[in-house]
Amino acid sequence: QVQLVESGGGLVQAGGSLILSCAAFDDISRFQSICWYRQASGNERAWVATMSSGGTIDYASSVKGRFAISRDNAKNTVYLPMNSQKPEETAVYCCRAVEVTNIYWGQGIQVTVSS
Repeated sequence: QVQLVESGGGLVQAGGSLILSCAAFDDISRFQSICWYRQASGNERAWVATMSSGGTIDYASSVKGRFAISRDNAKNTVYLPMNSQKPEETAVYCCRAVEVTNIYWGQGIQVTVSS
């Protein structure tokens, strides 16, 4: 069982920045992809960004240009710096790792953007 642990969330003012981390207690190079999702209260979970094992990156259109997924294989950690944040981006953010047919989720972390 792979364990993913998010950190770096909290309260930020609109226009501010946070950096989320997703630490895997395993070798992240074994995963085909690692993604970030978010779920606002009362809404469905929404995809935010993906990084594949080959380094291909993709973003939801709403965050493109403001968020930047990256990884540090030596630390088995994936990062999500978030800039110019908006109040409507208040949500629980979680990371997901895919290994063949296995999908692993972190427990999620709250990000609150105040107006």
